[in-house]
Amino acid sequence: MAGIWKRLFTSDGPQVRSVVVAAKSGASASSASTSSIDLATVPEAPALDGADIDDRFYRLILGMADSTVTDMRLPEVAMLKRLDKLCGADRFDIASLPRLPAILPQLLRLLKSEQADGIGIARLIGRDPVLVGEVMRVTQSAHFRTLKPIVSLQHAVVLLGHDGLRTMVTLHVMKPILQGSAGMLGHSAGQLLWDHAEQCAHAGMFLAKGHSDPFETYLAGIVSHAGFGAMIRLLDQEVSPTLGAFSAEFLSSCVRIGNYLSLRAALHWELPANVIEALRERMEARRQPPCSGLGKVLLAADHLAMLQLLSLNGRIERGTPLVKERVDGLSAVHVERARSDLWRRFGSSDGFDR
Repeated sequence: MAGIWKRLFTSDGPQVRSVVVAAKSGASASSASTSSIDLATVPEAPALDGADIDDRFYRLILGMADSTVTDMRLPEVAMLKRLDKLCGADRFDIASLPRLPAILPQLLRLLKSEQADGIGIARLIGRDPVLVGEVMRVTQSAHFRTLKPIVSLQHAVVLLGHDGLRTMVTLHVMKPILQGSAGMLGHSAGQLLWDHAEQCAHAGMFLAKGHSDPFETYLAGIVSHAGFGAMIRLLDQEVSPTLGAFSAEFLSSCVRIGNYLSLRAALHWELPANVIEALRERMEARRQPPCSGLGKVLLAADHLAMLQLLSLNGRIERGTPLVKERVDGLSAVHVERARSDLWRRFGSSDGFDR
């Protein structure tokens, strides 16, 4: 783990670039009437690569303006050293994240097996009163309403089925962790992180059809930014308001720390090995493209969800193109289809499943 942390703070990786979107000219009406404009020659919005998307998205999360400063300033260098003391190696207390059900690792393994029966699953869930209450609440909603009332946990488990239980457990566990991320640097950060998690999981499921395990793909999307919530709380406690908008390099370093904390959280929660490996590959993607199928899907889905939220919040134009050289190695056509599907599902400000 110390080796991973050392790589986080080396500075030989590509720097995040600020993208300047061209504004429309304020030409006078008279000049507009005397000169014709060939629309085909009007430049479209510049294509965004992964570094561009990251920089814009995390500024949105932190409620922070764009910055033309690329290199770290001296106060940021000092702050990064402080963050290293707090988070380097295994110094950050992952157990300080909101509680996860003690039965979660065992339950996820059980739900991964299609041979698991309702009695065994109900017996395991029955050991956690909070999960019992959530299962009963969900199955008694209008969506699951049945002719006969649901009076037993086993009946509720059978009604939800494996897929429903996987989704319910994941949502119940991760939503409060992500929505709890708020503070001076990002008043709406928690809701934005949760919106991103839902949309990343959805895009990942679309991209992974026929290639990766659906539940592991969904889980990787949901937990992908669990560590950044902890990072926001640290920044809120440690950063002086006089620091202003972060430089691109400092923000990129904070993101790497957040990704590292997400990986540590996944290890602490004993999530499936493929999910942990995908998070590791996402963390190191700027140095080495992901190799696993789930790692490639997670990287692409992560950026698609970021683009969606940037567009919905007016930070970029809808349909802003991506660079053609894809680090994730996925087909550009397939990724664009996933992007269109994501917009159909979550493409309005009031269309989220909160």
